[in-house]
Amino acid sequence: MIAVVRRRAGRWALNGAASLSLAYILLPLVFVIWLAFFRQEIPSFPPEGYSLKWFAAILDQRKFVDGFSLSFQVGAIATLAGLALGVPAALCLDRFDFRGRGPLGNLLLMPLVVPGVVLGTAMYVFHVEVENGLDIDVIGTFYALVAGHIVIVIPWVVRLVTASLSGIDRTTEEAAQNLGANPWITFWRITLPAIRPGMVAGALFGFVASFGNLEMSLFLVGPGRTTLPIVILQYLEWKIDPTIAAVSVIQILLIGTIMLITDRYVKLARVV
Repeated sequence: MIAVVRRRAGRWALNGAASLSLAYILLPLVFVIWLAFFRQEIPSFPPEGYSLKWFAAILDQRKFVDGFSLSFQVGAIATLAGLALGVPAALCLDRFDFRGRGPLGNLLLMPLVVPGVVLGTAMYVFHVEVENGLDIDVIGTFYALVAGHIVIVIPWVVRLVTASLSGIDRTTEEAAQNLGANPWITFWRITLPAIRPGMVAGALFGFVASFGNLEMSLFLVGPGRTTLPIVILQYLEWKIDPTIAAVSVIQILLIGTIMLITDRYVKLARVV
């Protein structure tokens, strides 16, 4: 009897801790979504009423539209390039045993742990050296901004594709090769379908990290170009109204919709 009571108490304590943690994570999102519908310009509690005018105000601010467009373009290109570089890197780290394998794996994952300001400073200094050495325009260009965001995407792709590779039964690949399939056919028919959830999850999280990146973009963005996080920061320097909350709600809905659609066809829970 005592053991049953202890198990129940432990289960209740665990569920309570999990509920508190989930509430702590979701509470800021709830307040942001709530704030986006306030009628008054200066946020105050309780609200004077509710309105959708702040969502319409986003379209009146051309810089929000341009910032969203640039962030989406950079994120999409960086994600595709990150997949093209990260998938072969993950295959190399998982399938081959060579000197320097451990340091190389740590190097590829380092952007996940290095502070964004440090990473942005390092990328800016690198671009300065490339521009001085090759005598070409690099600093402030669109391609330099994309190159910096590729560095953000690659660790997500490598980490999640490596997780998918660890769950593959190598005997299936060996059986395919014993039946006459060459390495390319084996990869296309056996390996690629198995790592597809990791590729999709890596692309998704890499895109989200790129789309919302502020620190590196501040160092690499050129004159006349502003990503959406920079536009939000500049707007908050001069005005505080629910427009920013409305922009945040649109981002939440966009990312949430993409994740739900992705999970419908590729089960992200297998690798995340």
